[in-house]
Amino acid sequence: MNGTGTPAHGSTGTPAQGTARAGRRGRPRSAAVDTAVVETVLRLLEQGVTIGELSMERIAREAGVGKAALYRRWAGKEELMLDVLRSLDDVSQPEPPGVSVRDDLVVLLEFLRRRGLAKRSSAVLRTVVTQVKAHPRLWNEYHRTVVTARREAVFAVLRRGMATGEVRSDLDVELLAELFVSPMLTRALLHEWEDLSEGLAERIVDTVLEGVRPRERAFSG
Repeated sequence: MNGTGTPAHGSTGTPAQGTARAGRRGRPRSAAVDTAVVETVLRLLEQGVTIGELSMERIAREAGVGKAALYRRWAGKEELMLDVLRSLDDVSQPEPPGVSVRDDLVVLLEFLRRRGLAKRSSAVLRTVVTQVKAHPRLWNEYHRTVVTARREAVFAVLRRGMATGEVRSDLDVELLAELFVSPMLTRALLHEWEDLSEGLAERIVDTVLEGVRPRERAFSG
């Protein structure tokens, strides 16, 4: 894609279509080049380079590849950045065991805690979060392709808990999910000085569950 926003190399159609066509023609994509480019972007972000300061030209130069090689793989910087973000999520979220709401929520929050301990992913995501307003399309696409599936997993656990009587059924599921997840995300992404110690997932889940369990009914004699 050139500076005017039109597809590069005289291609037509959407950027995704252009990328798909590019992947089918010419020489096969080199995994080594893909890795070099993604690692270069991660390194630059870790060094404090903002997304706005990155350009396809700079990325190609720093990665030691030709600019044409980048455009054969990605239609533009946002498409490349999305792959960079996805590379931080190469570990699948574990499947909750389905034993109890408490145990399932602990599994999901423990996954977030361990991701928070991965300094690289935390640093890069903090960079993106602080710049999200300037790149809403990038964040929206990352949210759609990565975050939504994780949110749905939490929703499913809570809905099951409402059905089994482990959680009050009159509560808003989305708001309730945020009460469980936000403390862990805040520590992992925004308050990097906070401790992500073992047992944190259990403490968060137990604290919130204490307030959202069904109220005991009072019976008159």
